[in-house]
Amino acid sequence: GLVVDLDAVIGDLSVGLQQRVEILKALYRGAKILILDEPTGVLTPQETDQLFEILNLLRSQGVTILFITHKLREIMAVTDYVSVMRGGQMVSHLKTEETTASELAELMVGREVSVHQVHEASDIDFDTVCLRADDISLMGANGRTLLHGINFDLHAGEILGIAGISGNGQTELLSVLSGILPLSGGTVQIGDTIMTPTEPLTPKALRKLGVAHVPEDRQETGLVMPFTAAESSILGYEKNENCVGSGLFMNPRTISSYCMGLMETYDIRPQHPDLKSNLFSGGNQQKIVLARELTTIPKILLVGQPTRGVDIGAIEFIHQELLKMRDEGCAILIVSVELDEILSLSDRIMVMNNGTSMGIVQKKDADAHSIGLLMAGVAA
Repeated sequence: GLVVDLDAVIGDLSVGLQQRVEILKALYRGAKILILDEPTGVLTPQETDQLFEILNLLRSQGVTILFITHKLREIMAVTDYVSVMRGGQMVSHLKTEETTASELAELMVGREVSVHQVHEASDIDFDTVCLRADDISLMGANGRTLLHGINFDLHAGEILGIAGISGNGQTELLSVLSGILPLSGGTVQIGDTIMTPTEPLTPKALRKLGVAHVPEDRQETGLVMPFTAAESSILGYEKNENCVGSGLFMNPRTISSYCMGLMETYDIRPQHPDLKSNLFSGGNQQKIVLARELTTIPKILLVGQPTRGVDIGAIEFIHQELLKMRDEGCAILIVSVELDEILSLSDRIMVMNNGTSMGIVQKKDADAHSIGLLMAGVAA
């Protein structure tokens, strides 16, 4: 049920197809104990269902399967027993049929949290276009087309979700919109400013236009890992007197105080501004980047994988902050491989496959099955 072109070179395959090969390799070897670590992160809902059918077949043949995932829906769908880890310790061992997603979420976080919450769509002002992408394209260094013919408008007070299997152009789209990569074709208009292949805009220029960016890879692009949290909290905003103080030189005491305020507001732990960024957990590193960008009160917010590696309690908080910004008029574009997250937060959803847009779907018309088909390249 997991189809792969057997003659393809692995390096040319998308991340999703590479994941299929890795799963097939383990299955083909006839493993008696199979350990799967977040195996569905780059699969469509349909591919996930196929994988679950295979796992159920293997279980009936006597294979022991250890399934590591943070997706509660998958735990409830495919497991017999579930163990919960929190703070590096096992806190509970349960029969799956005797528990619920809500109970598991509470055990994972240590307090009651909302799970599978679908938020109401906003009342979008379609007259206020904050960003317009017109037929944008991007060519890779090897001449491969990474983006082709992408068109969309992003409105004030809207969350536009970008759905797709990882490796289908979402990363490149964020890089173009944030000024990291120059366009190969088409235009991006922000206010009265137009970005073209011959007149690109830098990330610095885009920040001046009110564009904030939370990159997909916080360690590679969002932080300088040897920097302290205080230093990381002002990256890109070194000229902002609210962050660094006034005068010829930046004021370390002001920066530290500013960072402490962010830590208290966003519950970043531990609350030590002088601690190096690489000593924080992945989830708290994510909060540092989110706090830095959201606090600037941008007109446009570009977010890549907002809750990757973040616990359920922090996910709830991040979602609330994004919705609050939307309701205050910010235009937000979110890229996420978590389809539940896209369906929950988005007012409209654009689905990408192989560097192209498969179309934009209104929230009221979106469900996991239809979006999953578009993610797989099956037109509606």
